[in-house]
Amino acid sequence: MLVLGIETSCDETAVGIVEDRLHLRSDVVASQVALHARFGGVVPEVAARAHLDAILPTIDRALADAGAQLTDLDAIAVTRGPGLAGALLVGVAAAKGLALATDLPLIGVNHLRAHLEVAQLEHGDLDVSDGPVVALVVSGGHTSIIALAPDGTMRELGATLDDAAGEAFDKIARYLGLGFPGGPAIDRAARSGRADAHDFPRPMLDEPGYDLSLSGLKSAVVRELDRLDAAGTPVHLPDVAASFQEAIVDVQVTKTMRAAADLGAPTVLLAGGVAANSRLRERFDAACRAAGVRFVVPSPRLCTDNGAMVAASGSNMLAAGRVHDLAMEVDPGLPLGSA
Repeated sequence: MLVLGIETSCDETAVGIVEDRLHLRSDVVASQVALHARFGGVVPEVAARAHLDAILPTIDRALADAGAQLTDLDAIAVTRGPGLAGALLVGVAAAKGLALATDLPLIGVNHLRAHLEVAQLEHGDLDVSDGPVVALVVSGGHTSIIALAPDGTMRELGATLDDAAGEAFDKIARYLGLGFPGGPAIDRAARSGRADAHDFPRPMLDEPGYDLSLSGLKSAVVRELDRLDAAGTPVHLPDVAASFQEAIVDVQVTKTMRAAADLGAPTVLLAGGVAANSRLRERFDAACRAAGVRFVVPSPRLCTDNGAMVAASGSNMLAAGRVHDLAMEVDPGLPLGSA
């Protein structure tokens, strides 16, 4: 079974091909990072136009890398939401065209679920026989704690009430002059800084439940930098980056591990673009070892938006007999439990 997956939910034009649900044959990404860097963030209209230019060459490259032709495929999968409406439309239109031309099944994939299911390409199927898997999906647009039940359903336990982690990283990196995207820039800067140099707040850390909030932390960083500037005190950017990053990581790890303990989950899964952050991975690994639970996280290249995750999720849906027709529409606000 060979499934081609198309991802255009934001600013990456990506196509992957997966064989028999668990084996990655190709994964090609046409990045728009340089295109959006001058704006300090993703511009939806610019992203959509760039997808139009890149989609067909990216599909051709993915097929070539996989040593496959369209006639070898068993289905076409595509992200139908959540994401930017214009960007999603480009991918879905391309997928519909391929499905119509080849008479192959069309599968609309949920972007968030795909971030979780891409782990199967490196770790095999997630074992839910002994209890639920608790997952943190953390990216530029989403920060959610999710429970994966033995019956395959997914339930959101908590989510950010304001900024997603990736959004917070981008905003603070821009304020610090570290460039775009902010997550990798802060991760790099923090490696030579002290995480205890600034006592930034951990919003909602001790409040019950699993919701998160990051806007107050972001504001605290800006206020501290303005205070130091007004006082004429030199600012060591690596210290600010490390302290800010540690505050975000503290909240995410604490809330997720609390959910895992409350549900008796034997496995914790970390997914999404921000899951590539080295400190977040390090802290989760240590916390899971201390709690005696399994820690699963894809390699960094599979954490950021990619076509492989769409092909993996689409393969699961095809195996379960869940396909769409050509009337399928994009849904920029698609809920987690929908596809």
